[in-house]
Amino acid sequence: MRGLCLAACLVAGPALAAGHDSADVLFLGEVHDNPAHHARQAEIVAEVQPAAIVWEMLTPAQAGQVAPDLVPDEDALGAALGWAESGWPDFFMYYPIFAAAPEAAHYGALVTRQAAGEVMQAGLAATFGAQASAFGLDSPLPEDELQTRLDGQQAAHCNAMPEEMLPVMVEIQRLRDGTLAAAALQAFEETGGPVAVITGNGHARKDWGAPALLARAAPKIRIFALGQGETGRGAPEGGFDVIESAPPVERGDPCAAFN
Repeated sequence: MRGLCLAACLVAGPALAAGHDSADVLFLGEVHDNPAHHARQAEIVAEVQPAAIVWEMLTPAQAGQVAPDLVPDEDALGAALGWAESGWPDFFMYYPIFAAAPEAAHYGALVTRQAAGEVMQAGLAATFGAQASAFGLDSPLPEDELQTRLDGQQAAHCNAMPEEMLPVMVEIQRLRDGTLAAAALQAFEETGGPVAVITGNGHARKDWGAPALLARAAPKIRIFALGQGETGRGAPEGGFDVIESAPPVERGDPCAAFN
């Protein structure tokens, strides 16, 4: 997958590859609990000054709570968003992104547990709704891609996930990709862009993540995707325009809960 990288695959420092400054939509990937990744996102947002920011971490209702008079007050904004109860990493890591573009409009693209559960009952296309075909969510994945995704889901769950659950997990990931892509398209159409999308590396990848679905639905939109890895732990896969590396975060054994 690394061969899909369109620019130098590991870049350190503030310079991004040519093209990000002319993009309509910028997908800024992250490892969720790495503060350096969020600092880098904030730097890029400050430079680009997007008209809109799309958040994987917020529902549309939460995003609607972001008002210009709240943005200067970190504590008040965090409280209005209910961030402390959200389960996402500490708000202090994400707040500089809000502060970097205080006039930006905000769009939420969080897939709720209820929506994820609907995939199990009604299927992906029915859960996503009328635009499923436009974003390619009404068709099965190619067999080789499906198998790669199934293997990835099993590895992400420490090889402890029942085999019959893996296809559902893949469909939920596709729902998240589609929701991000649809929110980015809505934000671009309503504001004229540019649009920054704050999301995990897995959704920011250009080969099959949200950028690929957005490109399918709106081929004329210019898309840039940044992946962020951690030094010594490999680069994220997925055909990013640029992959940068930051110091790693020390974590416990993620598989301990499955033992």
